[in-house]
Amino acid sequence: MESKTFTKPARNATVIVGTQFGDEGKGKLVDYLSEKYDIVVRYQGGANAGHTICFDNKSVVLHLIPSGIFHEGCVCVIGNGVVIDPVALLEEIKKVEELGYDVKGRLFISHNAHLIMPYHKRLDSLHEDAQGDNKIGTTGRGIGPSYEDKFARKGIRVVDLLNPEVLQEKLRENLAAKNKLFKSIYEKEEFDVEDMVREHSEFDKIIDPYITNTQLYLNRQLKAGKTVLLEGAQGCLLDVDHGTYPYVTSSNPTSGGACTGSGIAPNYVGKVIGVVKAYMTRVGNGAFPSELLDETGERLGRIGHEYGATTGRKRRCGWIDLVALRYSLTLNGVTEIALTKLDVLDTFEEVKVCTSYLLDGREIHDFPTDHETLSRVTPVYKTLKGWMSSNAHARTFGEMHPEARNYVSFLEDALDVPVTFVSVGPGREETVFR
Repeated sequence: MESKTFTKPARNATVIVGTQFGDEGKGKLVDYLSEKYDIVVRYQGGANAGHTICFDNKSVVLHLIPSGIFHEGCVCVIGNGVVIDPVALLEEIKKVEELGYDVKGRLFISHNAHLIMPYHKRLDSLHEDAQGDNKIGTTGRGIGPSYEDKFARKGIRVVDLLNPEVLQEKLRENLAAKNKLFKSIYEKEEFDVEDMVREHSEFDKIIDPYITNTQLYLNRQLKAGKTVLLEGAQGCLLDVDHGTYPYVTSSNPTSGGACTGSGIAPNYVGKVIGVVKAYMTRVGNGAFPSELLDETGERLGRIGHEYGATTGRKRRCGWIDLVALRYSLTLNGVTEIALTKLDVLDTFEEVKVCTSYLLDGREIHDFPTDHETLSRVTPVYKTLKGWMSSNAHARTFGEMHPEARNYVSFLEDALDVPVTFVSVGPGREETVFR
């Protein structure tokens, strides 16, 4: 009997991951790369993330729709791992259309994605307020409570909107418990089931053309040779399993989450690009070893416009942390680094890099993920000479200032991963590829 030759999957999917605490500048990279890909997928998180894109003298913030929407030949997918706020999604679709871009026929939403309901938002705020000094620092957008219901098998999914009777039954069951909590514990007004069914039935009519089985769609497109770019929200150090728990997000921003959050098979992934900001920021509470509580930290935030794209909250700033980065690069299987916001360091005479930690007087090089230990470490720094010059004109590595090149090369050598993309300014064109 003749043996059959089987086709091996082409590794034509690329994953973009944030390697720090989020806010690394993933939006610019995805926007830049989108024209080279057929499909861009958002695979986790919700409207608590904001990807800022600068083009044509405009600055646009996207929260749910993938950053590739501004390239006409690109199809965008919101995967099953995302939790969707109907109000935020409709506002975003309207914003993109007002900018002159078609959305219908180019945006697909997974029928298995979970919805953020009004009671999730209220619970998020009430839970956070009740924590007092132990607040996690959530955005109050209902993300956590929505994921809680998902894993408690009580979530409302997009597919439930297609059947009003099923939707009503699920909402009635959920609100029986939630309303009791609102009334008895928090002394708040109860939600009305019928009103909620009516509102979400109207939402269904609007988004029905976008809904599809994206898991099957993506795998079939990949099998047909199409290229796919997968973008996550937040960053590795906020991963619910691998981050600085409990000061984390409620999903998996890591590269493994790209497969579970989109439904594509892992053997289609050929590259994992880790987005690294040239310094470090964190929003909300939790340990941050290289945080600068001085004028230098203020200066980084001021020059870098470090305010949350979603909430407007001021970000905490510090020097780049190679201990945390080595952990992230290993965990995500990063094959290349995209270095962002290098221009923020243009006016610094010296630039510091955290190379190790001191813990109880002992030098360590491995990242402790438990919050208690991480809170006790002291960063050990190496000081590099600054370049005191703008690199915004540079389009090749050789055109960059020698000290800026030295900084990039130092990071490459220390992390043992090539830096293939350097952002030297906010605009699309202010980019160096290597």
